Amino acid sequence: MSRSLTAGPDLPEDADEAPLLDGAATITPYRDGPLIVRGDFRLVDQDGAEIDPGRDTIALCRCGKSGIKPFCDGTHKRSGFSAPSAPNRPRPAAQILREARDDRA
Repeated sequence: MSRSLTAGPDLPEDADEAPLLDGAATITPYRDGPLIVRGDFRLVDQDGAEIDPGRDTIALCRCGKSGIKPFCDGTHKRSGFSAPSAPNRPRPAAQILREARDDRA
């Protein structure tokens, strides 16, 4: 059953356009905006209680100012939130894992 909704103030227009890998979840940080989660995912609170997202593609707040956390409500646009889509430099753990994979190849 697909519940995907692409319209709405909380999702960028191209939110459903990224390819999925074998049904796995894909998380895309949007520049100056939310984290877009697509695919097969399960959303739970810190106690493990499931949160029904109501759709297959969701936007999670990164600015901390949304009135419907953990979901994005577009407040980042009015609050002047600024964040890149990707880190400026690789995380040390990511670099270590990448080097380990390269050594095995």
